[in-house]
Amino acid sequence: MDHIQRFIFDDTNVRGELVKADTTCQDITGRHNYPEVVNRQLGEMLAAVALLTATIKLDGVLTLEVKGNGPVSLLMAESNPGHDERGQQLRAIARLDENQPLPEEDASLQTLMGEGHIVMTLDPREGKRYQGIVAMEAQTLAQCLESYFEHSEQLPSRLWLSASTEQAAGLMLQKLPEDESLKDIDAWPRLNMLADTLKPEELLELPAREVLVRLFHEEQIRVFDPDPIGFGCTCSRERFASALHQLGSDELRSVVEEQGKLSTNCHFCNTDYTFSAADIEALIESPDAPSPTLH
Repeated sequence: MDHIQRFIFDDTNVRGELVKADTTCQDITGRHNYPEVVNRQLGEMLAAVALLTATIKLDGVLTLEVKGNGPVSLLMAESNPGHDERGQQLRAIARLDENQPLPEEDASLQTLMGEGHIVMTLDPREGKRYQGIVAMEAQTLAQCLESYFEHSEQLPSRLWLSASTEQAAGLMLQKLPEDESLKDIDAWPRLNMLADTLKPEELLELPAREVLVRLFHEEQIRVFDPDPIGFGCTCSRERFASALHQLGSDELRSVVEEQGKLSTNCHFCNTDYTFSAADIEALIESPDAPSPTLH
């Protein structure tokens, strides 16, 4: 089962998260026909958004977007809060520029995206929506996010991300504010040096606890129970009906007159939704929200 593992180092101001998202990655890439080089970056996005949601402890939606002018114009991953046994629900998409050829499979994020920026949006259940933007000046997603935390959050953070078409994993370490009561105040550089020995294939292939044991077997590490994550899309027939309702009766009837029905598709999960002429008329006659009985 896919999960995210939280851990801390006793007597230090360092905490961490480790995510394994193989099934989630397969559920998402299997719904699209993206090239391998795109799948790999999308997998890293999935691992990153799971780590960020857990680290920030957000009860709400976290969206991570990479926008650029290169062969891939958009990478987007989103984490929706889970309040049942399924835990975090992740989804992701990519948008390609068909007029630009894709580079080789081992291309960096910057090569894929060209000039651009990364947008992180936090939309909590309660409180104000927050958006942070960082220029895409580094070669990898991990390096860009490290820069974001350094400049926007003033919390030194390190990320190690690895992905393929069928696997995605990530490790994150974060240094909390100084606390004079802690005995091991110099742990941050040492723990980073240990984590830097982690190979991408080890992060992908080894179980989470084995990764932690290999890296930090001489440290006083406390590992908590893992939290589940998985693929989940928030789309529904009612949501699409609500969006169509906003178009107005003239435009809706025009489409139905031309096509006999109205069909739309969720870009995240690739689910098709079709509304008949009768469905559209019922929708138009609804004064505020779409009828829940539409089917």
